[in-house]
Amino acid sequence: MSQRKQDIEFMSAAIALARESLAIGEVPVGAVVVKDNKIIGKGFNCPIQTRDPTSHAEIQAIRSATHALGNYRLNGTTLYVTLEPCIMCAGAILNARIKRVVFATRDQRYGAAGSQINLLDSPFMNHRCRIESGILADQSSTMIRAFFEKRRS
Repeated sequence: MSQRKQDIEFMSAAIALARESLAIGEVPVGAVVVKDNKIIGKGFNCPIQTRDPTSHAEIQAIRSATHALGNYRLNGTTLYVTLEPCIMCAGAILNARIKRVVFATRDQRYGAAGSQINLLDSPFMNHRCRIESGILADQSSTMIRAFFEKRRS
């Protein structure tokens, strides 16, 4: 299977998780961690429900993956997430040593993978990630936009 097809498959799984966060009234963001073409970690946004500001989709997926591997290092993994990681999540990604980050849509406010700042590929960090964006961006951005439009009305 081509890399593009794999990226679409795994981003589709992240979008399905984003729908779970939407169903509980959270900002619709989902994430999966993949190693050797298998999902080893899953997460979706739930900071309101958990009363925990660190309960972002990426953090949940990283925690799930580290438990699955029995190691806090996630060498050789790819994180798929429906929204560009924030600074907090970028720090967790770097500490986990994730190799590649693929996100659907940019976060013009808080994005830490190129929109506001790029921590994931910074020469000042001791680890750098390959970053790719735009996979299923329309699906993700439409869901997020609809969530905030509904919330404002």
